[in-house]
Amino acid sequence: MITQVTKGIKVSVQTTFEGTFFKNYKMHYAFGYTITIENQSKNAVQLTARHWDILDSLKEAETVDGEGVIGKKPVIQPGKSHTYSSGCLLASPIGAMKGFYNMVNLSSSESFEVEIPTFKFSAPFALN
Repeated sequence: MITQVTKGIKVSVQTTFEGTFFKNYKMHYAFGYTITIENQSKNAVQLTARHWDILDSLKEAETVDGEGVIGKKPVIQPGKSHTYSSGCLLASPIGAMKGFYNMVNLSSSESFEVEIPTFKFSAPFALN
């Protein structure tokens, strides 16, 4: 598990290899990840947006921006956490993701970024 804390917000990431499949005559590698966002600060925060840099060892890096996470803009009270799972398809068995969340401190209305630490994807057979 990879963990990082930014301004009292702890982000932890766990990855899994989900398998391979063919799509459009090409092999794809499916990876899953579960992220827990824990509010260790004294104020309630809301996650409003996300930014991802997706790194694939066989392709150019891809950037993805969007609102919330999996269709939600969770409010996280002090001492509480929000956990969600998602996935990523790569053209190779090795890659990584990194990024940040846009958050709002609900007490001060201050916007700030929370780093998502770089987490790696690797199919078990790729590291032999």
